Amino acid sequence: MRIAQIAPLIESVPPRAYGGTERVVHYLTEALVQMGHDVTLFASGDSTTSARLVPIVDRALRLNPARPDPVIWHTLMVDRVRELCDSFDVIHFHIDTVQMPMAVQCRTPSLTTLHGRLDIADLKPLYKRFHEHPLVSISDNQRTPIPWANWLATVHHGLPLDLYDFHPQAQDYFAFVGRISPEKRCDRAIEIAIACNTPIRIAAKVDNADREYYEQKIEPLLDHPLVTFVGEIGDADKNDFVGNARALLTPIDWPEPFGLVIIEALACGTPVIAYGHGAIPEIVDDGETGFIVYDQNQAIAAAREIHKIDRRVCRETFERRFAAPVMARQYLQHYESLMQEERLAA
Repeated sequence: MRIAQIAPLIESVPPRAYGGTERVVHYLTEALVQMGHDVTLFASGDSTTSARLVPIVDRALRLNPARPDPVIWHTLMVDRVRELCDSFDVIHFHIDTVQMPMAVQCRTPSLTTLHGRLDIADLKPLYKRFHEHPLVSISDNQRTPIPWANWLATVHHGLPLDLYDFHPQAQDYFAFVGRISPEKRCDRAIEIAIACNTPIRIAAKVDNADREYYEQKIEPLLDHPLVTFVGEIGDADKNDFVGNARALLTPIDWPEPFGLVIIEALACGTPVIAYGHGAIPEIVDDGETGFIVYDQNQAIAAAREIHKIDRRVCRETFERRFAAPVMARQYLQHYESLMQEERLAA
């Protein structure tokens, strides 16, 4: 099958450090190539892939000192896809909305995986206008703001089976991984760890938009002797950072569309303590791969009982539900269905 994967240009594919969508596109692309498919990746020029790369801009936009305009470069990418669309059997977009006018006119079957939150008012008229374009959600809960949209499927994210090692024994600390932002609630994670008299190690990036929040709300908490802040880390460091933790703390305060770091933890055998917002109840099996909580008292109690979770069950759950080949096979089924619909309509 000739498949085009259209990645965001914000980060390289895969990203050098933090970057959820671009990482998922990379894992999906590599899994499809390994399965023998002819895959073309539209992405930034500093991307690394086994697929055929169509570079749109020399380097990813977020850390580019020239501060390129993302709208302009994503528009140019969509136009490049339009030029080449007849070369593919199916086109898979991961870039939110800018492709919609082209996608509904393109003769090649296409779909868009939505990777972010959808509770934004302006999205409703957009998806009503382009109601013919098939959408994929990354969790059932993600659909809640627009349940009437043209949903083709829900496909959970997947990671390569060999990306993280199983860690059967934990060291004495909790881990927090992600972004420092109000909705991720690193402050709650620190409070949980201190209440349990357990060290916490924080690996997180600080976006410019969250710099003031970090300086005012989080930085003062980092002086506590139980708290270690290590900054942004990549996959190589994340393996042991997450894998050696007693638990991953994810005390979020927003409708998380998926939570990639959760399946990273499960891949390591590390259980998860997470607030039950958004997709969390779909990803964490309460009492089996971690605990789902709804307030700090519950979170602290769960953290004290985390030793009861079998780390091998966490790894086995990852392999069964959240491995990259599982994700790729599901997408292939939906590619086939779209191609079949196109053949019947011709």
